[in-house]
Formats: sequence, structure tokens, C-alpha cells
Amino acid sequence: MIQKMLIAYDDSDSSRAAFNFALDLATRYGAELHVLTVARPPEFGEEVETGAVIEQSLRHHSQNLQPLKDMVNGLTAHFEVKVGHPAEVIVLYAEDHGIDHIVVGHHGQGLFERWLIGSVARQVIAYAHCAVTVVRPRG
Repeated sequence: MIQKMLIAYDDSDSSRAAFNFALDLATRYGAELHVLTVARPPEFGEEVETGAVIEQSLRHHSQNLQPLKDMVNGLTAHFEVKVGHPAEVIVLYAEDHGIDHIVVGHHGQGLFERWLIGSVARQVIAYAHCAVTVVRPRG
């Protein structure tokens, strides 16, 4: 039985599809829903003011979550914005909050890009302590 569900959200088509899937599943099971978005810090070597970039990114991600808050009628829902590497933050958040099911979107990268940098979904599947569902956008 699913009691606590985490959806990793980045405002992409695949994460919107994953959110809709997770919302439906959470509604069916009466599960608590956690919506997490992760702001990546600038890469080392980029000549930018890191603090300002992170602050702007946090505001942007918080705004992306706002429309979702109106869609979770009747469910216990938590919305969080964290900073870090997405897969690592998702897995640690799930462990810290007793999540028993993670839902992530699938980004359609080419084979070479997936091999070179991996994917957040693949890393979450590899390291999560609980079930993970990967949702592809329609079309």
C-alpha cells in the first residue's frame, strides 16, 4: 500500500505527466503527496555570482510549483524546493521523509547523452530504497 509518494518535478512535459500520474495514484490510495523540485547550483568554473544564481533559481522553481498546489484538492501535500544534484536530493529526501513510492518523468535524450551523463531517473532507480515509477510524456 502506498502511504507517502514523492514526485520529482521540473516543469518539463515529462514531469507534468509524472505529476498527473502521481496525483491520480495518490488520490486512489489516499496517500500523502510530496512534490519536490531541485535547483541545480552553477557548475564549478562558471564565472557567476553563485548566491544570486541560486536565489533566482529558487524563486523560479517556487513559482513553477504554485499552479500544482491548486490541483491537490483533498490530499495532504507538501511542496519543497531544494538545491543540489537532482538524483541525490530526490533519493535523500525520500529516505528522510519515509517515502514508499517515487514518481519521476523520463526525458527523451539520445543514447549518447544518456551514456555520457546518465539520467536522473536512472540514478534514482539505482539508489532509491523504495519503488520508483518512470512516466513518459504522451506523444
